[in-house]
Amino acid sequence: MQISIVIPLLNEQESLKELHDWIVNVMQSNHFSYEILFIDDGSTDGSWETISELSNVNSNVKAIRFLKNFGKSQALHAGFKAAQGDVVITMDADLQDNPEEIPELYQMITQEGYHVVSGWKKKRYDSVIAKNIPSKLFNWAARKTSGVKLHDFNCGLKAFDQNVIKTIEVYGEMHRYIPVLAKNAGYGNISEKVVQHQARKYGSTKFGVDRFINGFLDLITIWFVSKFGRRPMHLFGALGVLMFFVGFGFAIYLGVDKLFINKFGRLITQRPQFYIALTAMIIGTQLFLAGFLGEIMVRSRKNDTRYNISDKINV
Repeated sequence: MQISIVIPLLNEQESLKELHDWIVNVMQSNHFSYEILFIDDGSTDGSWETISELSNVNSNVKAIRFLKNFGKSQALHAGFKAAQGDVVITMDADLQDNPEEIPELYQMITQEGYHVVSGWKKKRYDSVIAKNIPSKLFNWAARKTSGVKLHDFNCGLKAFDQNVIKTIEVYGEMHRYIPVLAKNAGYGNISEKVVQHQARKYGSTKFGVDRFINGFLDLITIWFVSKFGRRPMHLFGALGVLMFFVGFGFAIYLGVDKLFINKFGRLITQRPQFYIALTAMIIGTQLFLAGFLGEIMVRSRKNDTRYNISDKINV
């Protein structure tokens, strides 16, 4: 199978048939073998019934239904696990992503050799204050933190080589950072394509302002995991040693001052430097122990794959 199209959705009944017909027309026009994977993330509006009807008339339509709303990342994880195509395309179900972009995305993966191609909604039809400005700030921070030079991390229209989506694991709300996860897994040939963005035709967006707050928190998480996930001692140990020596320096200062300079001055325990030294040394010791315990946990984890194999001979 050439293409798997993974579509996570929540209460998008009105747009599903139109989206399905649009995708089918593009697939047939380009003579692609394909499957459409609808991932119903706990819809309550009859989306599942519409998907069932579509599957009755088109055997290429497949679907997974969640018991409740678990989130877009979990929906994509389920879709990636089930996808069988050589190239996997993700897109939203609200008709804001244009299926006409799929053939070129497919070619960029199969002919130009990219691992990931992310859509870039250069011209958007969303609210400037509610989405455009926060999105620009978010994308700027994501580029600076991750080192992946994409203009639009939030675009739902993306294309992946199958090896990528079978290797990475999307969890939490990490769907925004799939290109970063791919890069961290060794699939660094990442590009982007300017795609046509369309105004929402039915319903309203399912995402609020909190998605940007969660996005920034997830960005910090993925930065930490990518840099220190397999070597926590490099962070906690370094901070612990630094704090301990700050406290140790204050302790030496107090000792020298009491023994040789102010012998008959205030007691050491009456001076604020004493508590600074004590607190810094305790915090430093705790940070060092946290790094040490983190190292033990990382090294004792079962089935911990530390590398990805690209080929084998006689194995």
